[in-house]
Formats: sequence, structure tokens, C-alpha cells
Amino acid sequence: MRRRGNSLRKPRARSGRPAGRGRKNGIAGAAALLGAAALVVSAVPAQAVAASAAAGPEVVPGKGTSTPSLVDGIRDRTKATGNAADAAREHLADKQSRYHIGNPQRDLAPLGTQSSGATETVRLQQKHHGIDVLGGQYVVRMEKKDGKRLVTGTSGRYFTRLTADTKAAVTQDVAVERAVAAVRAQLGGRTLDKSDIAQPGRQGLTRSAESFSGTARGLVVLPKGDGVLTQHVTVRGTHPATGEPVLREVYIDAKAGYPVLQYSGIKTFGVDKNKTAAPAKGGIKADAPAPTPGSGVKYDGTTVDLNLTKDPGRNEYLMRDTVRMSSTSHNVLATWDARGKDVGEVSGRWPDGIKEFGSATPAFGPDATEAGAVDAHWAAGKVYDYYKNVHGRDSLDGRGMTVNSLVGVTEFGSAYVNAFWDGTKMVYGGGNDEYKTLSADLDVVGHEMTHGVVEHTANLVYAGQSGALNEALADYFGQSISVDAAGVSMDDPDSGLLGGHLCRSKSPRECAFRDLNDGATTSKNFLGVGFATDNGGVHLNSTIFSGSLWDIRKDLGGKVADRIVYKALSEYMTPLDGYTEGRNAVIAAAKDLGLSSDDVNTVTRSFNAHGIVPNWELALGVDTDVLLGKVNTAGSSVGAGGGWWTASQSDDSGTEAYSVWAGRADGKGAPKLISPNDGRYHVNPVTDGKTVVWLAYGPKSVDILARPLAGGPIRTLRSGKVALSGVQVDGDVVVFEAPSRLGTRHVGYLRLRDTDPVWVEDRADEQSATALPSIGNGRIAYAKLYAENGTSKFGTEVLDLKTGKKTLTQQLGTPEGIGQTGINGKNVFWLADESKSTGQMGVRRAEFDGTGTLDLGKGKTAAAGLFPYDLTVSQDAVTVTSQAPGLSAGNQSTAKLWQFSVDGRTLGRVSCNRGEQLSAAAAGGRQVVWLDGTTGFTDLVTRTRPAGTCG
Repeated sequence: MRRRGNSLRKPRARSGRPAGRGRKNGIAGAAALLGAAALVVSAVPAQAVAASAAAGPEVVPGKGTSTPSLVDGIRDRTKATGNAADAAREHLADKQSRYHIGNPQRDLAPLGTQSSGATETVRLQQKHHGIDVLGGQYVVRMEKKDGKRLVTGTSGRYFTRLTADTKAAVTQDVAVERAVAAVRAQLGGRTLDKSDIAQPGRQGLTRSAESFSGTARGLVVLPKGDGVLTQHVTVRGTHPATGEPVLREVYIDAKAGYPVLQYSGIKTFGVDKNKTAAPAKGGIKADAPAPTPGSGVKYDGTTVDLNLTKDPGRNEYLMRDTVRMSSTSHNVLATWDARGKDVGEVSGRWPDGIKEFGSATPAFGPDATEAGAVDAHWAAGKVYDYYKNVHGRDSLDGRGMTVNSLVGVTEFGSAYVNAFWDGTKMVYGGGNDEYKTLSADLDVVGHEMTHGVVEHTANLVYAGQSGALNEALADYFGQSISVDAAGVSMDDPDSGLLGGHLCRSKSPRECAFRDLNDGATTSKNFLGVGFATDNGGVHLNSTIFSGSLWDIRKDLGGKVADRIVYKALSEYMTPLDGYTEGRNAVIAAAKDLGLSSDDVNTVTRSFNAHGIVPNWELALGVDTDVLLGKVNTAGSSVGAGGGWWTASQSDDSGTEAYSVWAGRADGKGAPKLISPNDGRYHVNPVTDGKTVVWLAYGPKSVDILARPLAGGPIRTLRSGKVALSGVQVDGDVVVFEAPSRLGTRHVGYLRLRDTDPVWVEDRADEQSATALPSIGNGRIAYAKLYAENGTSKFGTEVLDLKTGKKTLTQQLGTPEGIGQTGINGKNVFWLADESKSTGQMGVRRAEFDGTGTLDLGKGKTAAAGLFPYDLTVSQDAVTVTSQAPGLSAGNQSTAKLWQFSVDGRTLGRVSCNRGEQLSAAAAGGRQVVWLDGTTGFTDLVTRTRPAGTCG
């Protein structure tokens, strides 16, 4: 039988009956979470232009709205003589037949106006009955002369179909509790390890339980269909296993309390390869000590000039540049020594005790070089100068904000090979034996500072396609600044390598994190993944768009291309833009700048060459059969057993709370609606072919419900505030996992007519734990952490429900953790973690009496590069989900399904689909059903036999 699934954060379909049966392609993976292109990993097909510029306005219709996504080629005079925002809203009101915005003064709140010469760009935030609409932003571009204004174009997303009620049934306290639990579930739980028992420290909680805290941000409407009212919660903390910083934006359905959207707010350069108030808000003002010229040596051996400040109090020269903004905001560019600080201490907060880098003389020595401080300070100045001199932009926010760089952070005291922008500052890892500090390459610094520019312009949501655009723009500008500063020709094949100079021994091509010259196209290289993986592919898919921009730069030159891309970002793009909207914005910006038709055609050809063309996503093929199309759900797993499958699904827009469906695994017959449509979210269903069991999220409780496949009443088996996991059913027994008050994990079970569960171990014992259960043929298997002779040990235990006997299986070596278990009529199976440093887990099998333990395919998993973390079992096969750490390997680093024969002699890929493959459930024989993310929408798919070797 199979286990709880790790969900894809995705979406789509229903309206009374399941969609997509029998469809062989168009399957997809990453979440039309908002029914809009950008948070979705799929793109919206390019819309036809209504009219040419010569004939009148160019109008690109919006998707799922009556308001156009782009209007260009207009020169409409406004009547308003006051501020720009009033003039912009007056224009939208006057042109009601074009924009269909009923009351712009009421429903569009000014976000800010960007002025450059005679041009003004006004950004307006959509409100639904006074509540912010996530990503609902409209832009109006105007020219101002002699006190009068002409509107020259508009763009963005205004959602005209929102009718959502704005009264919340879920309190902020409940929302915070469930948001924290959702983050904990997404980031942990794959293995049972020492973090899952109570630790010395705050309230004696487990490391996982004390790692996260949530802050309520208020109500937000997600623009899916009619709109979904949510409680927005920001969750902060430290990943309990990796030590990485956690800053996640979570949206809890305000009617039922289910987490419908979750993504990271930390904008990293790449994937990690191996109480003092922050001055970021006000900055250190330049009215203190006078600026002093200084110098330092970069990592490449070059001596560079640095702007410093002599601090009498410390009697040192500090890396504090008061010169660059001395005539505007009087804020500074400062570089801080964060060596010895863990990355979790500096993300989204200002760490105690750090100081600006200082030196007894104006010439900084080797220590500052090795720390990366010289590079960081010099590079921050270069990036500031680029935006100021080329685009007239004063700092990241355009209003002279302080620029703070923290250098030298570690991860659990070890190397941190990454960098990020957290909304207020840049943070650079200290590097390791191979990688220098991340500030040692100008393109990295340019990338992170550009995230700040993006945040203060289009503010592209950092998830799915909009997140990939965010990364693409950061890559483009970071690399543009770097190649121009170094005098590298755009014709150089290495010109597009990001982070190529970070390595101590590897060549730039071996070292680089990404290559803007990699030629990636959507039709061949797009990876449909859920938000739990790389925030929906923000790095994995970024070169699709940045490669297009880089080709434009090669063809038109840096001066012209940079102006086009910056104009598109600052004046056209809005938070939920995807590839298609990004393409439209860049082409429109090129026209607006007066480029020739040949040059505009060059811009268009660049996007065509990278596959960003109308309906590009329809060309993504698969080798699987669809059982349930576009499930349109977030975070819900699937189940299978007895020749049946079961899964949750929403309606076509994703507005409706999820319902549970079940159908035959052979695809015959119509799927059955199992759960009620009662406003609750019905998720994580499982079945043994006779009964379906699932969780129902309501505003006050999370219930375990059950119903016979043949029909009949729905039974409530258990009700509580805490969401359970690992639910499985076999006959009349349901097994599950629940946390204790302190966060320790415990496995319990109950019979369909019982009211109180039985716990496999004493639930009051916080120094032992059980987790990751499976059930079949009258036995329950689970991972176990227990004490023996004062030492914590890990094992796999089997409970015979008929006799009550428990049997610990023989372990090979000394595991540091136990992963998912599985059980069939002959054996117990599990994943064993013997090396936390490598992340690889062994696939083990044993007899029910605990003997005969062996590795399935010993040696084969390592040879195939497998990193298993999930497992599902039938009588004939063991299917594991594998994902290699890091994302540099592209498609091969996304979650894929591999299948062993039960004797371990054969091993092969279940499917050759390119996208993420998650929540696998064994349906019998060698057939597996799973959630597949290949083409941008999540579908429930199946194969009856493995695909074998994939090229």
C-alpha cells in the first residue's frame, strides 16, 4: 500500500464533473493558482492584437477578465490637472467601454508614480471591497507638458470577475497556526530523525516545532475565478534539516482554513551548492564624518578605489559610501561583516552585533579581500552607478534608499554558497574550498541588487512564471553590468555565464550557475514543477526568458537593449506577468522607444527563437494517460489501491473548495464524486478499493472522513485542530500520523467504527517517535526513533494487528534517519538515511519477522544518480520518488519516479515526462498513478508499465 504523498502545489478543473479523461497530452504541472499566467507555471496563450497602430489603439485582451492586458498606440488627453494618479484613474473611468473598470477612484489605489522627463508611469493597486487583490495591478503611462497630460498606454491585470465575499470565517490566530503547520509539512517530514523528538531549549519543543513563527498580514483576495478570500501569513524561521533561512508567504483560505498558496519570499542567486535595529529603513546619514577615498584588492587581484568614511569612535575607516547619494537622499552604501552569523540569523531581520568592515588605514588588507568585502563594496557602487547613469534611477527604490551588503554568512557553521535579496538588503555566503564568497563576481551583486529594483517596479511575484521573469531580469541586468564593466564582447560564447568567476580552480564554464547563451526554449526545456520545488521553477526556467533578452542584446547592442528591457520592467510589467506578458511588454517598450520596424522584428524573433510564441505550452508532450485533468489543487496528494485511484479536484477556475473524486485505474467508467461540496477543503484522499478516507479542512477543525466506494453515508472518524498526515486505509483500519503538543511525531490507528485511536507507542513519551506509516494485509509498518542504552536509534517496526506483536527489522549499518515505509503481502520496505551529508537514501526490504534485510538494487541507485525520498509498494514493484539536491542539473534534478522489481533486480524510469512527478501511488502490478507537472497544469496520470531508459 502507498503512503502520504508530497504534493505538487498546483491546479485546475471540474465544474460538476472531472475533466481531461482520455487526453494524451496537455498534461501539466505547476499551478494555475490564481487563474493567471504568472503564478502559474504555464503561460497564457498570446492574445491577438485587436488593431494595428496605424488603425488605432493596439489592444491585447486580458485572460479571464474584460480589462485588456496591454493598450498601446494611444494619445488620449486627460482633463485632470492635479496629481498623476487622479489623472490616470480619470482616464480609466472615461474609457469605461475599453477598460471595464467600474469605479477606478474606489477600486484602484495609487502605489506610486515614476517620472522621467516629461513621462509619468502610474501604478495602481486593485482593491476588492477595500481588500488588496494579489497581483491586481494596473499601469497608466502618460506624457506631461504645460500642465496637461496625454495617456500613451496602459498595461497590467485588473480582474473584473471578482465577486468573493469579504467576511472571514477563519481567525488570524487559526490562520497563523495552519500556515506554520503548512510550511513545516512542506519543508520537513520526509524522514524521521533526531529533530523529531523534543529538544532542550524553548519550551522543550522539537527542532521542527520551534523553527518557525508566523505573522498575520491581513486579508488578501487571490484572483482565481470569482476570487478566493485568504488570510495572508508570513512564516519565518530556519529549515530544521538544512539550516537555510525560511521566509514564506502563505495564503490561508479565509472560509475554510486551508493553505491554498505558499511560496518563498527569499530571492536567491541560485541553489546552495554545497536586536539591533537595521539601518536599512532610514540608513546612516552622510551628515556625520566626512567621506574618505580608500582602496582594496578584489579577489581577482585588482586594486580598486573605495568610498569610505573615517569613524572617530572606532578610529577606523569604514566601508560606508556617503558620496553617491550625498546630493539626493543622503543615504549610504554600506558593507557589513557578517562572518560567524548563520544564514538563518540574517534573513528578513537585522542580526545583532555586526559592524561595517573597518580598517586602520584607508587601504583595506587581505582579510577584507578574503571576506569578499572589497568586492561587495566596489560592486555595489558599480551597480548603483549603472542604474543612476544609464536609467536615471537613484538606488534600488528610485528614491535613494540605503544599500546594505552583508558578507561572509555561513550555514549551520559550514559553507553557504549562495546569495540573496530579502527585501531590505543583500546577503552573500562566505563560500567554501572551491567557491569564493558570492560577492566576488560583479554579476552576482548586480543580480541581487536588481531583485531590489524589480521589487520596487513591477514587483513580480517570486513564484512560477512571474518568478522566472524576476530571475531572468536579475540575470540579464546583473550580467549586462558585468560584461560591460569587464569589456567582454557580446559575441564571446562565455559572455552569458553567471557566477563563472566564483570558483578557485574550475573554469568559468564549469563554475557558472547559469548560462544566458544556453539556447533553452520552452518547447524543449520548460520544466513544470510545483511551488515546493524552486518556487515553481524560478531558476530552472529563467533562461527561457533571459536567453531571449540576451539575444536581443547581442543583436541590438547593450545600450539599446538595456533601455528596452528597463522600460518594459519599470513601465509595462506587473506582478503576475508570465512569459507571454513579458514578451508583449518588451516588444511594446521597443516600439515606444521609436525603434525601427526591423529592430522591433529582431526583438520578436528573439522570443520566437526561444519558443515564447502563441500557445507554446501546447507543444509539450507526455508519455502518460490522463485519469483526471487539471486537478487545480495545491498541496493535496493522491491515493490508489484495489484497482482504484482517488484525488482531489477544484473547478476550472480554482475558486471552488476541493472535492474528492475516485475512479478505476484502468480508466474505464466515469469518476465518482466522493465528498460533499460543503465549503470545506477535502484533500489527501486514500483508498483500498473499497473505502475512501480523506481529510476535510474547516474553519475550526480538520476531520478524518470515510465513505464506501460503493456509496453510503460519510463518517467522521476523528476531529481536531491539528492536521494529520500519512493517512492510509486497509479494510476497516485507518492509520495516520499526528504531532504531540511539543511537536513529536506519533503513529496511531483506529477502526472505522471506533471513536478513539490506538497509538503504536506511548504518546506521552517525547523522547521517542514514530512516523511515516503504511498498512496492508493486517499489518502496519512505520519508522521508529527510540532509546537504547542511552543512545537514540532508528528502526523500522511492523505491528501485526491480529496478534498485537511488534517486530523491529534488522538494519544495515547505523541509519541517521528512516524515510517512508511500505508494505505488501510478503515484505516490509523503507528508505534508510545513512549519510546526511550526501542526501542519498538506501531502499531496503525485510521479512515480517525482521530478518533478511537487503538493499534493493544495491549500487544501481548510486550509478543512476538516485536520491530517493518517497516510496510506494505493490505486490510486484517498489516505486521511489527521487530528486537530486541542487537544481543545476535541470530536468534530471526535478522529482522523477523510478521503479524496482520487488527482488531489486530491475530498475527503470516509470515515465520519461520532463516535468515534476510527485505523489506516486501504486495501483497494482506495476501500474502507478501520480501528479505530473510536465506542461504547466497538474494532472493525475498513469502508466501501467515502466518506460525504462529515458534519453
